[in-house]
Amino acid sequence: MKRIDKLVLKSFWGPFVLTLCVVVFIFLMRLMMFYIDQFVSKDIELAVFGKILIYFSLITIPIALPLAVLLSSLMTYGNLGEFFELTAMKSAGISLTRAMRPLLIVATGIAIFSFWFNNKVAPWANLKGYSLLWDIKSSKATLSIKEGIFYNDLPGYSIKADRKEGDLLRGMVIYKHQENGVETGNREIILADSGRMFTTPDKQYLIFELYNGNDYTEYSDNSSMSYASSGPQNQLAKFLRNGFQHYKLRISLDSYGLKRTDEQQFEYHEYMKNLKELATLTDSLKKDLKSTLASTSTTSRQYYSYQFKQPQPPILTNPTVSTTAVAGPPAIREGKWIDSLLRKPVDSRLRGETTELALSQARNMLSYAESNQTYLKEKAKTVNRYELESHHKFTQAISCFIMFLIGAPLGAIIKKGGFGIPVLVSIIFFILLYVLTLTGDKYAKDGLVWVPAGAWMANVVLLPVGLYLMKQARNDSRLFDKDVYTIWWERLKKRYTAWRAGRLQTKVA
Repeated sequence: MKRIDKLVLKSFWGPFVLTLCVVVFIFLMRLMMFYIDQFVSKDIELAVFGKILIYFSLITIPIALPLAVLLSSLMTYGNLGEFFELTAMKSAGISLTRAMRPLLIVATGIAIFSFWFNNKVAPWANLKGYSLLWDIKSSKATLSIKEGIFYNDLPGYSIKADRKEGDLLRGMVIYKHQENGVETGNREIILADSGRMFTTPDKQYLIFELYNGNDYTEYSDNSSMSYASSGPQNQLAKFLRNGFQHYKLRISLDSYGLKRTDEQQFEYHEYMKNLKELATLTDSLKKDLKSTLASTSTTSRQYYSYQFKQPQPPILTNPTVSTTAVAGPPAIREGKWIDSLLRKPVDSRLRGETTELALSQARNMLSYAESNQTYLKEKAKTVNRYELESHHKFTQAISCFIMFLIGAPLGAIIKKGGFGIPVLVSIIFFILLYVLTLTGDKYAKDGLVWVPAGAWMANVVLLPVGLYLMKQARNDSRLFDKDVYTIWWERLKKRYTAWRAGRLQTKVA
């Protein structure tokens, strides 16, 4: 490896790693802000929280790679241009293309890595991350009792404390609704002057340690009271009161905490599939959609009374007569059957019934057509989503290479390094890439454009921009030089002044 290659690569890797970490951090903060209400008030262990951050960091790497390549390549050649190192290379006979060759190879390698990452690591990270996020969202909030308000999130219990003094609860009321797992209503009530609440070390049980109270339990007595010898029998309700000075109530916390769901329930999503699985599922979904479209005409026959109703052959009473010798009735020709029926001289009452029947069938057919159209659109959208995800395995990789084609010549033209102008220009192009990608995806999913056209729209639009900037950089263009536009504006003003003076002379003559 030559010294010029080492110089370029040394200038590239630092901004690349830093930019990649910053972009991943920004996307993680976006995730945290979006799901902040799901994370707070949940008893999530630090290890679980660290896992979900790692999974979503891996998910955001394919999105962050194009921006990291764009910004780092722009900063690399911007610094080389700012300190006249590119000028020294050109004076030594080294072309700009030769100076860009090491990063061209690196950008190709990053694009290959991005494709491998999208195909192998990203589906696994999506499955792990989103399944864990679903379990966190499904878990209940941490137990929190407020003063004077009944807490009803514990299954089978309603708990209230009049006031809280540190960890001591005053004026406690506990209603127990279950007995041996069966709903029994408010059959048991516990009143206590004070108490404390804590969980066992394994967090499997919640313990209420109560002081100076009574436990009221209602039970039924099957003994009967007879109003007469054959009168009805009544069930008497009785209460049993047990006083206590110290009492421990143990409540299971099985409904709390994080419960892991089977990850196979999330594997149907297109983000959890690699390229081979996506191709297989897309082919199956296309066949299913094609068979559904083919069966539409068959299933719609039930809504028509004339166009699709073929006459039945006559029943032969003489078995000795050959069926081939008897000619069946002619097939019904196409035509306006309803209109022909209404033109016949029939009774007005029968005509009204026929009209109502036709109107009812028309409404049924319209409802069927609308529901069937919605069903077919959803099937088509599902096919488009899976096919679109297959293309994104390639488009996100190619976008890394295109961002290098934009960033490297831009740095050579701007000749500014650091985190000033390069960051601004990089954000503009990245937003353009992001907006074009979202627009193409939306059009492709809705079936407005061909799926490959929507998936590759961003790359197709930005590739000519990169090639144009490369051409301008090789020709030492002053595309972003302020003096160029100042001179151009002055020339334009002089031409306008001369043109206006010529008009005035013409009018005077």
